[in-house]
Amino acid sequence: MRLGRRRITGKRFIVTGASSGVGRAVAVELARRGARVLATARRQERLEDLARSSPSITPLAGDICDPGFRTRLVALATERFGGLDGVVAAAGGGAIGRFRDLSSDTFARVMDLDFTAPAELVRASLPALAEGHDPVIVFIGSILGLHPLPLHGEYCAAKAALKSLAGTLRTELAADGIGVLLVDLGPTESEFWGSLLAGERPPWSRGRRMPAEAAARTITAAIERRRTEIAPGWQARGYALAARFMPRLIDRAAARHLRGGRGRGTGPRTGPEGTT
Repeated sequence: MRLGRRRITGKRFIVTGASSGVGRAVAVELARRGARVLATARRQERLEDLARSSPSITPLAGDICDPGFRTRLVALATERFGGLDGVVAAAGGGAIGRFRDLSSDTFARVMDLDFTAPAELVRASLPALAEGHDPVIVFIGSILGLHPLPLHGEYCAAKAALKSLAGTLRTELAADGIGVLLVDLGPTESEFWGSLLAGERPPWSRGRRMPAEAAARTITAAIERRRTEIAPGWQARGYALAARFMPRLIDRAAARHLRGGRGRGTGPRTGPEGTT
């Protein structure tokens, strides 16, 4: 077990979902702290704009759900940087609606984007990470992976699976010196609601959101401090405590909101695939 802080300066990272929200903010913060970053998302123009913010950021546009692209991403990182020390899986998206009303295709797409793609990217990265310098894997999860809410069934299932995978890998990879950090995000500034795979934002889902830059600073500090799981911000920490000690209270409050918003924000619609 390594002791002391993990140095970010000189580290080589892949960051997915880097065109907006927390993914973009983490890429910027890692670069600011001296890391080299291969930033990926689907939107080329956004990535080019991001790369102009720092010479330490290399953009590569593509679909993280494509196995061939994941292989190319890892190959480019090791070729360009001479190795790989970290993967931050921040790409994600969701769908809103009752489980019975959404299609099996929507379920598959959410699971692919929020669970399968990050899991398989990490699998593809493991040989390079094992040769890296004090390597780390960062999964951007959600407080809804700690306890589910109605109308978010697919997203909750994917984030719960991600939490389980993070726990498995944390133990399996300890002997290889690879750290694993799970980030249970709460309400955070992002394009999540504008990029739903199906449905519309429920009218009761409002409130203050943590700035993406603040979340990114917390995440990079957790990487340095070798944390294994964090919930950035008071809202996320409060929900995590409630999920652990008062889950039925969450269920009752959710049921009350669901009755108050019956029939609203539950209809399927098509949209961009995720927030990448």
